[in-house]
Amino acid sequence: MSAPMTRGVIFVHSAPAALCPHLEWAIGSVLGTPVKMDWTEQHVAPGFCRAEIEWVGPQGTGALLTSEMHGWQHLRFEITEDPSPGADGSRWSVTPDLGIFHATVDVAGNIMVGEERIRWAYEKGDGNPSVFYQEMSIALGEAWDEELEPFRHSGDEAPVRWLNQVV
Repeated sequence: MSAPMTRGVIFVHSAPAALCPHLEWAIGSVLGTPVKMDWTEQHVAPGFCRAEIEWVGPQGTGALLTSEMHGWQHLRFEITEDPSPGADGSRWSVTPDLGIFHATVDVAGNIMVGEERIRWAYEKGDGNPSVFYQEMSIALGEAWDEELEPFRHSGDEAPVRWLNQVV
């Protein structure tokens, strides 16, 4: 039995120009089809490029894409995977300094923090609201959002294309 299909988006927020063809190859190797992305200048980081591309594939493709892309220097990106039958959605945010942040998301794209994570934050805070606040900030990936936000808005006019994974 094959995994249910889902879809998502790859947001490459900033990549050195020399890395762009290698990213296309890496993404294509996961999706099983050649990829050509429409690269534009990243105005927040001169000399860097940005691109967005939508994908379709089996559940788990977002994690595979993140694994394939995450080790490259000077690369900032996010990958989303929409909810599908039997699986919540996901978002991976990656920056050179912070590494990978993963969150489960609902159908509206909101980060869902699990009950056990909230309980752990309460316990770690031990009555100290600032510790609880810090732990919730980590659970929500606020440091990644703060670093990526200027790069996100730089691409508001960027073209987006659909890719279907060969299954």
